[in-house]
Amino acid sequence: MATTAVSTRRQAAQHDLAARKQRSLWRDAVWRLFRNRAAIAGLAVIVFAAFVAIFAPIIAPYSPIQQNTPKQLMEPIWTRWFGSQFTDSGYLLGSDELGRDILTRLMYGTRVSLIVGFVPVAVIFVVGASIGMVSGYVGGWVDNLLMRFTDIIYAFPDLLFVIIIVATLRGTELGTAMDGLLLIFVALAIVNWVGLARLIRGQVLSLKHREFIEAARAIGATPVRIMIRHLFPNVLAPVIVSLAFAIPGAMLTEATLSFLGIGVRPPTPTWGAMINEGFIVFQATPWPVLLPAFCISIILLAFTFVGDGLRDALDPRMKI
Repeated sequence: MATTAVSTRRQAAQHDLAARKQRSLWRDAVWRLFRNRAAIAGLAVIVFAAFVAIFAPIIAPYSPIQQNTPKQLMEPIWTRWFGSQFTDSGYLLGSDELGRDILTRLMYGTRVSLIVGFVPVAVIFVVGASIGMVSGYVGGWVDNLLMRFTDIIYAFPDLLFVIIIVATLRGTELGTAMDGLLLIFVALAIVNWVGLARLIRGQVLSLKHREFIEAARAIGATPVRIMIRHLFPNVLAPVIVSLAFAIPGAMLTEATLSFLGIGVRPPTPTWGAMINEGFIVFQATPWPVLLPAFCISIILLAFTFVGDGLRDALDPRMKI
């Protein structure tokens, strides 16, 4: 009986392996990603956050800047069960020191966090991929020039460099555009493209002398075509993983800048600014600090889970 059971399991495993071999690299990666429960949970949180960010003007109960002075420092509705007398059914998560609804401000803060997470990373992808691809493929003095410039940028501490850029340009037209969001985009892109460029350069150096690249050269393919059609698809897997981890890094940097008072300009609600404002009344009620901090933690953890899932799904060594 035991031998039969082992044989049956072995045959099932071989059948599963044969079925997986018939799938393409990307289909196989998607299949393994959706088998990762932590990654799916993180993806569900991200989708929910995106839904809230898109439809915040519709589902939010109030305006994010609407003040209601008599309803200052209301506590979340569930604290009523523990004897709190400072609750109001109209403010499910309470209100801040100016009587603004915390739930509404959290919803609108989701917009800022996701925009800061995706827009600068898209710019980082374009700049880093271009420099890394050209540097690795062309080589010679071009590689030396681009990599020495990359090393100079890489030598600066990331957060300190971002703070210097934002603080210096905050009073200019760039610093006032889009309530300071555009300046944050620029600062994050300037600082964070170097890691991606070095990653892509290393991948290109390991691939540009492979047989399929030599075959492309032999049939007369131009360098641009080789980089776009042959090299780039083969370096995309580690790039996707790197970008998945760069998104929460950008969101955390924005929250840090807003907490320090040099991020997005008020009254635009951001989670970092909400924590900064909440510390003024922290001794009276901790919720204006804890709730946005909880949102930051959850969204960063969600992106981390998705990044881990992508790393496992796109790693060829994970195939069995």
